[in-house]
Amino acid sequence: MASKISTIGFDADDTLWHNERFFRLTQDRFAELLSDYTNSDHLADRLLAAEKRNIGRYGYGIKGFTLSMIETAIEVTEERVPARVIQELIAAGQDMLAHPIELLPHAQATVEAVADTHRVVLITKGDLLDQERKLAQSGLGDLFDGVEIVSEKTPEVYVDIFARHGDGATQGMMIGNSMRSDVVPMIEAGGWGIYVPHGLVWEIEHAAEPTGARRYREIADLGGVAELLEQIEHA
Repeated sequence: MASKISTIGFDADDTLWHNERFFRLTQDRFAELLSDYTNSDHLADRLLAAEKRNIGRYGYGIKGFTLSMIETAIEVTEERVPARVIQELIAAGQDMLAHPIELLPHAQATVEAVADTHRVVLITKGDLLDQERKLAQSGLGDLFDGVEIVSEKTPEVYVDIFARHGDGATQGMMIGNSMRSDVVPMIEAGGWGIYVPHGLVWEIEHAAEPTGARRYREIADLGGVAELLEQIEHA
């Protein structure tokens, strides 16, 4: 029987390797640094609001997050934040950019196994240089037939990527931890959207579960990919 799926896309951050937990740790540091200058109530909400405003300016990733922290610090302290605190926020962002990559369970084995039977593409959002750094450090780079670092993940983007790297979105599968970016738009593009939950999810990446969608599946971790493919392709 001919394979029903020819190309498989993998998200990167919090699907193949840890990412969000470093943002949470830095956000805790942000609150600590500002504790002497402002009431911490709603500080996380103010930072999130700044991030949402700035996505269109800076895109996704650590650099935009760092600039949003600086902007929020200036706003909530009514421009009283010391230069020393700004310097520490910049240093915190630089530390994040230098943090070593830690693969999630089953990531390497799963990508290796899938790469033997299907075309595999890494599809990720974020800063170009940082995403390239993480992929290089992950040791997974040579396994992918293509790497796409995009500004947004939309149905149109998936249609284009799976047309260029495969036989179209209808014969494609996208695997990731974000309902908003990895699952829902891929299903809307006509493909399979596979949700792999991660304990930490950035608020911006939340979306309603597409429970009625025929091409939606959820697996506990990447170790379930091989069995899922077997079920779909031999249904």
